[in-house]
Amino acid sequence: MLSQITPVILTYNEAANIERSLRQLIWASDIVLVDSGSTDETVQLARQFPQVRVFEREFDTHQQQWTYGLKDTGVKSPWVLALDADYLLTDELIQELRDLQPSSNVGGYAASFVYCCQGKRLRSGVYPPVTVLYRCEDATYEQDGHTQRVRVRGQVRRLSSPILHDDRKSLGRWLISQSRYGELDAEKLMTCESSSLSPVDRMRQWVIVAPSVMMFYCLFVRGGILDGWAGLHYALERTVAELILSLNLIRFRLLRQEQKVDSRADPNSKLEISPNSKFKVQSTKF
Repeated sequence: MLSQITPVILTYNEAANIERSLRQLIWASDIVLVDSGSTDETVQLARQFPQVRVFEREFDTHQQQWTYGLKDTGVKSPWVLALDADYLLTDELIQELRDLQPSSNVGGYAASFVYCCQGKRLRSGVYPPVTVLYRCEDATYEQDGHTQRVRVRGQVRRLSSPILHDDRKSLGRWLISQSRYGELDAEKLMTCESSSLSPVDRMRQWVIVAPSVMMFYCLFVRGGILDGWAGLHYALERTVAELILSLNLIRFRLLRQEQKVDSRADPNSKLEISPNSKFKVQSTKF
């Protein structure tokens, strides 16, 4: 089935990752790369691969960026494989894709992930399964917090082989990204009905509880303590990410209190938290 699949990759300053990702896609006759204005060598490195077609689009949201990659880049294959630049396909997964024979009622396939820290595979990763392979005509994207979610018609089945998530970008870049993600995720948690949130997201609304739980979960429930320094690094990353989210949730609640006070002082004022509050992120690159 490999001949029926076009990989689509979104990039922004992914020079540390893009070559490794593309080397595992040499089986593809067409690869679409949508870049958000990288200032490093991402585009130059990608163009070393003759089957890569590079498109440049200013980033607004993940939903719009993925929709552009899916609908506006001339993808001709019936299936798309949606990848981040730090996703690595294993040889086992490539063979599984080669052997796939989906029935007409299957609209997509979800993959699980093995998180890596500087190439070391971890047992403690908490990256959830993601629908990465789907029929082009059956797919639409929607924004979900800081990221996107693809909706497909038909059944979504699970691939047996995992994808490796191996991000080699700097810690500083990671912190900048988490700051932006924390703002978007906090807005989602504060503006959605609790009944529509997952159990994990409802726990995150308790602020300080979630970071402590995440540290314990990664190290002891998932066994990260057995992964040595790499496992500790990952557990600290996830704990810091939850702390950043908690800080943004607290800021959001303080903003709401301030707006309520203002609304009582001026009965004609309108309480606005989203999407036009000053908390709203105006522009985010991943």
